Amino acid sequence: MLNRTIYAIVPTLLLVGCSGNVQNPVDRITFRDEPLVRDVENGMSQARVLTIGGEPSRTSGRSVVPGLCHDYILNRDGKQQPYYVSFDGTGRVDGQGFLTCRQLEENQRNLRR
Repeated sequence: MLNRTIYAIVPTLLLVGCSGNVQNPVDRITFRDEPLVRDVENGMSQARVLTIGGEPSRTSGRSVVPGLCHDYILNRDGKQQPYYVSFDGTGRVDGQGFLTCRQLEENQRNLRR
């Protein structure tokens, strides 16, 4: 019985530990009804994202992968949470999540090492 438990838990821990984009799943539940989380999809234009989410709190160029990254701050019940939307070189969404653009860049840099 103990062996089965170990065989079930160890691969999960390894995958979580090796993940370059670790995010809290509770954030996905807490902020799931926010327009940026709910409506933004990969391949969407930057103009469409701005219509959905408004102006970001910060826009930065990406150094590891060509493109731009928008930082947003989501607010829900007094809790603030960073959220990024990244765009490829053609201005289309290629990623989003509960990190800052700076954290995204760090993760991408670490994955390339």
